Amino acid sequence: MYSKQEVSKLKEHFWTAFGKYMKPVLSADGEPISWLNYKTGIPGIFFKMDADSQQASVSIVITQSDSRFYNQFVDNKTFLETTLGESWLWQPNRMDEYGKTMSTISTRIQHVNILQSEDWPTIISFFKPRIIALDEFWSMAKYGFEALL
Repeated sequence: MYSKQEVSKLKEHFWTAFGKYMKPVLSADGEPISWLNYKTGIPGIFFKMDADSQQASVSIVITQSDSRFYNQFVDNKTFLETTLGESWLWQPNRMDEYGKTMSTISTRIQHVNILQSEDWPTIISFFKPRIIALDEFWSMAKYGFEALL
């Protein structure tokens, strides 16, 4: 069992390593980008990577209360999943742990542990192509979302 401090330090080491690994990768628009803090430019739409002692996930999180934003993703589902090269789990209008309504579009892998450095290559190999594909999708689709603002 790890202490809270050890868990925090191991996670920090993973995210630092992942950030360094991704630093030379440019966005779909050819610009430097912060992959760890991906900015969609649309309030209430986030691209999130997460990992814990059991799994890793990549998600589009929509906290925007206007349902048109989720529906815009639904309208672009074929384009999104073609760009990703796989189908993801679509969950409209669900509650987060704080009781706030949100929608998510996500995928995950099981049986990986961010606290075990030997799992890091698997987690990185999971994250990298998916966040790059999300960026590629977003570089084309964001204009439809901007029109909703």
